[in-house]
Amino acid sequence: MIRVEHLSKRFGTLEVLKDINAEIQQGEVISIIGPSGTGKSTFLRCLNLLDQPSGGRIEIDGEDILAPQANVPALRRRMGMVFQSFNLFAHLTVLENLTIGPIRLLEKPPAQAANTGLELLRMVGLAEKAHAFPDELSGGQKQRVAIARCLSMEPEIILFDEPTSALDPTMVSEVLAVIRRLAKQGMTMAIVTHEMEFARDVSTRVFYMDEGLIYEEGPPEQIFDHPQRQRTRDFIGKVRSLSFTVTSADYDLYALVGKIEGFCEKHLIPARAAHAAQLLAEEVLGVLLSGPGPAAGAHDIELTLAYSERQRQLELRLDSAGPPGNPLDTTALPDDLALTLIRNYADEIAYARVDGRNRLQLRVRQG
Repeated sequence: MIRVEHLSKRFGTLEVLKDINAEIQQGEVISIIGPSGTGKSTFLRCLNLLDQPSGGRIEIDGEDILAPQANVPALRRRMGMVFQSFNLFAHLTVLENLTIGPIRLLEKPPAQAANTGLELLRMVGLAEKAHAFPDELSGGQKQRVAIARCLSMEPEIILFDEPTSALDPTMVSEVLAVIRRLAKQGMTMAIVTHEMEFARDVSTRVFYMDEGLIYEEGPPEQIFDHPQRQRTRDFIGKVRSLSFTVTSADYDLYALVGKIEGFCEKHLIPARAAHAAQLLAEEVLGVLLSGPGPAAGAHDIELTLAYSERQRQLELRLDSAGPPGNPLDTTALPDDLALTLIRNYADEIAYARVDGRNRLQLRVRQG
């Protein structure tokens, strides 16, 4: 139903979407998750042409909607959108908010539009509020009215841009219940959301977006239980991370120690674990920067300290350049003092070759 090829979007020099490629089939429910600022809402707005893409191609049922001759108003009638803010007309009643579009744009008779509007309000549980004004409603009720108003235009696709983000937590469930009902009815939907359990429950597929890309996609079971890529695992595991780049053997050790200390204080990590992470980072960097072996003299090292809130684990990752091989291989080290110290501060040590670099993963000892 929707095909996106090499979609990009720039705001001046800021590249928000880099190279989006995706397909959405009729009846699918796609949840779009990821950190804030990674282009999720911009992606939806480009699909609906509220933001004009900088490049690429978007097809709806085989029609190129970016072509000069494309009928954009007709497209928008096929593809409804529900926003974070409700955007209801404050001077109109709830029912009038639902009928104004069908009457003016679809040329429906007022009586027919009113009957359809009442049916939609019953569907979202708000028929008794038909003659109320928006300022008489709660946030959850306003959002349900916004969904009913979107449905009144008879869309084939609905885009939801974080529909619960502006709501009090007590009102979130009532809006999600309406979206679940639409999913069961076979409505094609793309939903930007931070409600992970909802995304797992309602989706046919999940897009994880990061740095302007669809970084990983798959069924909910894969994304939430067996993510294939590191950033996805970090996001799903509620991992908070600190990054530090080392480009010289004369790197600023004190700056690194200060960053680790500040990171651990911010996330309430015990002082003993913070101290172990500092010493572990210093010892492993010492091996990578000066010792023999695959990483000898490596001056291109990405250090990441990651803390999983779910598992309450602190992990140190170091990605270094060099030929394949474990930098902590005991046969390559002149003495085992450094390795002894490293083992003293780490519960687990693992090596892998990832994207052409040597990766060490060390779980910091917290006891």
